[in-house]
Amino acid sequence: MEQPDVPAQLLTLREPQHELTHSPLFFKPTAELCALSEYRIYPGNGSLFIRRDGKPVFLGSSKAYSLTIQRKKPAKLVWTQAWRRLHKKGLAETTAKKRTRRVNKVARAVVGVSLDDIKKKASAKPEVRAAQRDAALKEIKARKAANKGKQDARSKAARGSGAGQRTKVPKNVRR
Repeated sequence: MEQPDVPAQLLTLREPQHELTHSPLFFKPTAELCALSEYRIYPGNGSLFIRRDGKPVFLGSSKAYSLTIQRKKPAKLVWTQAWRRLHKKGLAETTAKKRTRRVNKVARAVVGVSLDDIKKKASAKPEVRAAQRDAALKEIKARKAANKGKQDARSKAARGSGAGQRTKVPKNVRR
């Protein structure tokens, strides 16, 4: 078979055409992703929508096309991958849950109380604690009673002298 009149440069650039490259067995299916649902679209399926700005948008079904035209957000449609990603669905199969490390509690001394004193109080029996509490309450009550007795004596002395008192005159009285 003779070649038509073609310059020699073009003949060298032309790729050799093998029968295998055009046979259906050699074809590699490159699946596109649907712009709305993010499902795979295999060759021969779906539709290609060219936006006004010239960007090609692959849509897998008429449902996806309709929802895209209505400007629906994929994250609000429960069946889309965007919604599933947003609501953390389907992640349990791929990744195991992180194990949280428990923090060990460390006992520390407080200002005014040593660590040994704190441990003694914590290990004390409830009966001993109750007895200590009762003793502390009795001591506080006794102190209050003593203070009250002193105050009563002072107030009686102040009332008896009468030197420090003066009669109050109402402010809004015209004379």
